[in-house]
Amino acid sequence: MSTILEAKNINKYFRDPVLFHALKNISFDITKGEFVSIMGKSGCGKSTLLYILSTMDTDYDGELYIDGELTSGKTNDELAFIRNKHIGFVFQFHYLLPEFTVLENVMLPAKKLGEKSIEEIEYDAIEKLKLLHIDDQALKLASRISGGQKQRVSIARALINSPSIIMGDEPTGNLDSKNAENVFNIFQELSHQQNLSLLIVTHDEEFANKTDRIITMEDGHII
Repeated sequence: MSTILEAKNINKYFRDPVLFHALKNISFDITKGEFVSIMGKSGCGKSTLLYILSTMDTDYDGELYIDGELTSGKTNDELAFIRNKHIGFVFQFHYLLPEFTVLENVMLPAKKLGEKSIEEIEYDAIEKLKLLHIDDQALKLASRISGGQKQRVSIARALINSPSIIMGDEPTGNLDSKNAENVFNIFQELSHQQNLSLLIVTHDEEFANKTDRIITMEDGHII
């Protein structure tokens, strides 16, 4: 199986107000199509780790590979390109632009990447919305749809550039149990049918127990 993400001896220090060793020798990898969750108590370092793995935080020691490419030491512009092309993000809050339609929101990351024509991007966006059974909402303003629908739209947006991996930070944290289950089922389908890798930080044990593998963190370590 090909490796989509590999972390090698990642260490993270916060130096303010006092020196704090937040992540200690974190090493693991994720293969293509694998659905992995990260669990641990608040403050154990899971969000700090996700921030590094998503290339947003570059102040760490160690090596990070995405799709076989070493990202450590690259410039901000290079990282922004890698992030936009290879990583899809789903957060606890959907961060949709309320004054844009559902379709326009899904198209945004592809417009930013700039590798396709507007017509192609619009076609792709509709296909992603169909995949998530929400294409009937395409022309509605994002402010006019329900919470569960918004989270589906944010998943469609995460998929628009055909990323190698989806990273999520508590993507079901704001949803009721029915919508949380829907989101889990969508992720599982993406993993099995689209062979997409997923790395999801969650507090939800029921969610984590259904994933392929759980990485448990405590005090900056993987245990």
